[in-house]
Amino acid sequence: MSLNSHYEKHPTVVVADYDDQAYRGYPEIAHALNQAMLGKRSLVIDCYPGVRVEEIIERLVLPMGITEIFLFDDAFIPGEEITKKIERNLTDDRVFGVLSTHRLEEFIDSDALDSLKERTALCNDRYCVIGVGASLIGRADVLVYADLARWEIQQRYRSQEIGNWKCSNHKEDILRKYKRGFFVEWRMADRHKRDVFARFDFLLDTNTQNDPKLVTSTAFLDGLKQTSRQPFRTVPFFDPGVWGGQWMKEVCRLDPDKDNYAWCFDGVPEENSLLLQYGETIVQVPSIDLVFMQAGNLLGESVHARFGLEFPIRFDFLDTMDGQHLSLQVHPLTEYIQENFGMHYTQDESYYILDAKDDGTVYLGVKEGIDPKDMIADLKAAQQGSTRFPDEKYINRFPAKKHDHFLIPAGTVHCSGKNAMILEISATPYIFTFKLWDWDRVGLDGLPRPVHIGHGEKVIQFDRDTTWVKENLINRFETKIESKHHLEEKTGLHEREFIETRRHTFDEPIELSTQGTVQMLNLIEGREIVVESMDHSFQPYRIHYAETFIIPASVGKFRLRPLHNESVKVIRAYVR
Repeated sequence: MSLNSHYEKHPTVVVADYDDQAYRGYPEIAHALNQAMLGKRSLVIDCYPGVRVEEIIERLVLPMGITEIFLFDDAFIPGEEITKKIERNLTDDRVFGVLSTHRLEEFIDSDALDSLKERTALCNDRYCVIGVGASLIGRADVLVYADLARWEIQQRYRSQEIGNWKCSNHKEDILRKYKRGFFVEWRMADRHKRDVFARFDFLLDTNTQNDPKLVTSTAFLDGLKQTSRQPFRTVPFFDPGVWGGQWMKEVCRLDPDKDNYAWCFDGVPEENSLLLQYGETIVQVPSIDLVFMQAGNLLGESVHARFGLEFPIRFDFLDTMDGQHLSLQVHPLTEYIQENFGMHYTQDESYYILDAKDDGTVYLGVKEGIDPKDMIADLKAAQQGSTRFPDEKYINRFPAKKHDHFLIPAGTVHCSGKNAMILEISATPYIFTFKLWDWDRVGLDGLPRPVHIGHGEKVIQFDRDTTWVKENLINRFETKIESKHHLEEKTGLHEREFIETRRHTFDEPIELSTQGTVQMLNLIEGREIVVESMDHSFQPYRIHYAETFIIPASVGKFRLRPLHNESVKVIRAYVR
């Protein structure tokens, strides 16, 4: 932690050739749209759920001189009816639902839509249709898509600024609002967004209140294409937690006055944003847009064929340095997550130890000779508050030191103990964690944190005991290349997990290849490296300590070069 940090919290991708096709601020955007509207009548602004529609109307549409405004929300059935139709996906659980295959069109009120179309047809002057799904109106002389990152939606949920789409549940439990978004709304909105991206004119970045950015569809789509052919980073976000620590405050240059930071999504395209820079204008878009529009270049043919429009690997940080233990937990087996939640692969993962104190620990697997029924009974008793769960009786506890690697195939009981800094390398279905015991804690909101022993007891693999864990899951290092200046080691993951990890230790430039599949990497030791193109197809890209970065499959061969006279370590993950 004595390292002088240069961790970049706002990494950008510089997009070439379109500096004059991005606009910032409502006056500039209004002028650009008025130019596009010359001789035309209909402006349609389609919105991702959570976009501040009222702000856009007041600050953009009305100043453009458009007074005929139609809210497309009126074309859908009431929220109560939507809730009934998606009841099976929502479930009664506070956290878990079932992934939806619904489309927005299913919730259209056909009579209301017909009426809306008739009213717009009678307009003699320019008019605007705005709202979620607005492009379903059919006619659009100028079509704008107002996008919004999932992390920003969650902040609006938390502040109670918004509820779910078509709902008045602003004050509802944040976990239930997030569940409705994750399992239903965002799935529908993403399907619809992909349709819109085939025919829209402009993208509107609505992430920052009263500070919008607009970019033409051509510049936006080509910006994604350029990104898919070079190394890049997504925008990390950090959050406190009841178990959070102090390490990230210093290394990632965060607010020192905050109590703690528990975790960070440092490389999760499903959740993170992408900053596209056009001249002096920086446009923030959900990085999942890159997956949607450039899956072949980004993922590679084999990964795209296997996972579709999903990014299957994630890197995140878990900080318990001077903090507390994570909750004792287990992830569902593949068949369980498929049958119960509609997800086609599960959260296999690993803990790579970026740093640890002398008493750092990881809990992993069960002890030999225990009775599973006794363990479940004691977990349930602890959940009821009648007794403390005797973890020392049932769960293995291993010392954790810097650069250890603990593999955690689904079904393995685990958690990080206090005083460890974890780089979690994982498959992406991040929401599917069954907490078994939470050390008698409540959350930051003062409410008991959700525990799911009912799910957990059905997936715990009790044969993963002390001996098995030691032989299969701890520091399974295998040397692949060894020379004077480069050591490449296979560090995992377990054969049940689809992710391969390699650790590279080097003090001179090394050459690697994507071999046609997307690569996710992190500089786990050393101050700084640069990623270089072998054929000069992209500019040299600097990476600082602890930064996660992505090498698209299309890059092919690339070089990693230390920038200082030191040995560095990089961990690299890819789909086997």
